[in-house]
Amino acid sequence: MKRPPVVPLLPVVLLIVWLLLNDSLSLGHVLLGVAFALFVSAAVRRLRPLPALPHRIHVAIGLCWRVFLDIVRSNIGVGRVILGAAQRQPTIGFLKIPLDLRDPHGLAMLSIIVTGTPGTVWSGHDPTTNVLTLHVLDLQDEDAWIHTIKDRYERPLMEIFE
Repeated sequence: MKRPPVVPLLPVVLLIVWLLLNDSLSLGHVLLGVAFALFVSAAVRRLRPLPALPHRIHVAIGLCWRVFLDIVRSNIGVGRVILGAAQRQPTIGFLKIPLDLRDPHGLAMLSIIVTGTPGTVWSGHDPTTNVLTLHVLDLQDEDAWIHTIKDRYERPLMEIFE
């Protein structure tokens, strides 16, 4: 079965934003918005040689919900660490996590998830060994962190992008 043609999303979004910013649906603004959207889309195309082709959108929706809950939970955890700093000093550390995910879009999403979650920062990635270096504010159990990154984030991202 032949797939339907994909509607380029960037020009459509740019046109909508253009019209919203100008607060006008006049013919002149529509034509200028179309020209702007096509020009910017053509200029940006060279910056993205590898198109993102996500699969399994239902997995992506579940991942977004899981990330939202983890960010809320992490905010509470970081607040406890900061407010309770006088009682117990946090164990700050770096952690090396071997990854199976190879898709650049999946790796970019993983970096956004990890860095967007309070208490963790994507510190580096070695593309030759595919090892992620993660900075954790309160590193108490390394195996739990490895399990969290691999099972909660990497596995769904592999389903979506690979």
